Order: sequence, then structure tokens, then C-alpha cells
Amino acid sequence: MPLPAPFRVFSPPSATASAGPAGAQRALIYGRRAPLAGALLFLSIGAVSAAVACRTGCSLFHSHRRLPFLGARGLSSARMEFASTTVPSIVVYVTVPNREAGKKLSQSIISEKLAACVNIVPGIESVYWWEGKVQSDAEELLIIKTRESLLDALTEHVKANHEYDVPEVISLPITGGNSKYLEWIKNSTREN
Repeated sequence: MPLPAPFRVFSPPSATASAGPAGAQRALIYGRRAPLAGALLFLSIGAVSAAVACRTGCSLFHSHRRLPFLGARGLSSARMEFASTTVPSIVVYVTVPNREAGKKLSQSIISEKLAACVNIVPGIESVYWWEGKVQSDAEELLIIKTRESLLDALTEHVKANHEYDVPEVISLPITGGNSKYLEWIKNSTREN
């Protein structure tokens, strides 16, 4: 019984030459071993790299640059170049009751250089728990792009200039994107 084409490549000549089911069986096992061994080697290198990274406190992303099969520059060299021209940045969500409140707060945030950009998203419906019951209100959402280091100052500014008793200020990290845009965030905001 001849072996399927993909397995003939990995079969030793003696296995494919021998007739009968035993030779075909050996060739089939041998043929499957090569890709499996390669996969196990690849996974074990990754596991060792992850273990070293966890022990040294380095991120997994940065530890992979030492692996030769990932290229001369490694995965993180582009990210390192990128980091030298930008700062850690965040997106901050703030809800406001209406368009006028959103424009007023957005303009004061930008004037104070607490953010590079504020998008005003109209027509959201917020359902929330307040004063012991479920509430529902039409609101607008401000999407604010800024430096991570400005979050405390931005939060204080929102609390001082917002009409809600407990305004929403929620931040999310920006983990990547258009490097020119992220440079613009850095250059359009104050340092602290």
C-alpha cells in the first residue's frame, strides 16, 4: 500500500521500498514525526522564553527579540523606535448630558492642553443604577485622547467643570496605532 504524497517526503528509503503493511506503517509514523518534532521544538523555545521573561520581569513581547528565527531586528525594535517619539497615551470616556455641555467641557480640556483631541459622540442611551433604582438617560459621549500622565489632572478638571455629582471618567490604554498620530498627541498636550 503506497503512502499518501505528503508522507513520502519524510519517509526513509527503506520504509517506502519495503512492501507490506508493516513498512507502510513505519513510514507513516516516521513521516508524521518530523513536523511534530519541529512544532514541539518551536513551542518549547517559546515556553523557555516565556519562563525567562516572567522571572526577569520583562514583557513576553520584548523577550522574543532574542530568538534568532524572528529576524535580525526582532519583533520589538520597531516598537522601541516608536516609543522614543511618543509617550504612553490613553483614551478617556466621559459622558455629558447634552451637546452644549459636551462642547463647553471639550473646549476647556483642549484649551488647558489636557488632551490633543475630544470627539463628541451624540445619541447614546445610558442605563445605570443611581439612588436605589435603574435610570435611563440620553447622553453624549466624549472620547478624549491624551497622555497617560495627564489622567489625574484631566479627572480633576472634569470633576470641577461637570454638572454631574459623579461624572464618568474612565481610561483605556492605547497599545499601538498610527505613530504619527501618537506623536501628535504627545506634541499637542502639556507634559504635566
